[in-house]
Amino acid sequence: MADWNDPQSTRTQFGGGPVLNGQVLGADARDQGLRRHMLSIYNYMASGVLLSGIVAMLFARSGMAAQMMTTPLGWVIQLAPLAMIFFFNPNRSESTLKAMFWTFAVLFGLSLSLIFRIYTGGSIAVAFFATAASFAGLSLVGYTTKRNLSPVGSFMTMGLIGVIVASVLNYWLQSPGLYWATSILGVVIFAGLTAYHTQRAKDNYADVAGTNMAGKVIVIDALSLYLDFINMFLYLLRFLGDRR
Repeated sequence: MADWNDPQSTRTQFGGGPVLNGQVLGADARDQGLRRHMLSIYNYMASGVLLSGIVAMLFARSGMAAQMMTTPLGWVIQLAPLAMIFFFNPNRSESTLKAMFWTFAVLFGLSLSLIFRIYTGGSIAVAFFATAASFAGLSLVGYTTKRNLSPVGSFMTMGLIGVIVASVLNYWLQSPGLYWATSILGVVIFAGLTAYHTQRAKDNYADVAGTNMAGKVIVIDALSLYLDFINMFLYLLRFLGDRR
């Protein structure tokens, strides 16, 4: 894990570079602080994904998933992470946000246990590594591009709403064509959101560096990238997964 209370954290001074102990620092210091900031975000995001994966696998292998996920409690487990998202905001303390993040990762892991009942372990591994490679490339694009990706993020967010609505409708329609259409769009949408959220996390550093908001923003941005990764994985699994 990265050092959240980094003594080299800086603040941006209007009309100048980062400020530490009242002195304006150069581009090298700013870049070093940004790298630490992004590393902290990726550490949280990757740890959350790993925790969810371990919880999902253990819950499925224990046999409890087969017993619980077909009961009303299974619906509670699946909907609990969605409900928690609405409570993530910078007004909460940093320690509270961290506790919520780990709780969210555990709950999402419980809901992910269903994939081990539907798909073979080998195909899950293939989909995971394909997602990891895609995520790394897309995040690199978001970090290095000079283009403002805010319009892309807005467009992908609207598209996501459409995919969610279509998926809910298809729960009753059971249309194979609509199923594959939402799967393709899901991969595209979360690919775009990965690049956008990476750029947003990078831009956020200039606003929060050296303030008590820095740690909070790290957790919130890590959650966004965590959700991008997990959802892209689930949509890719529809294409790459071999059903049992």
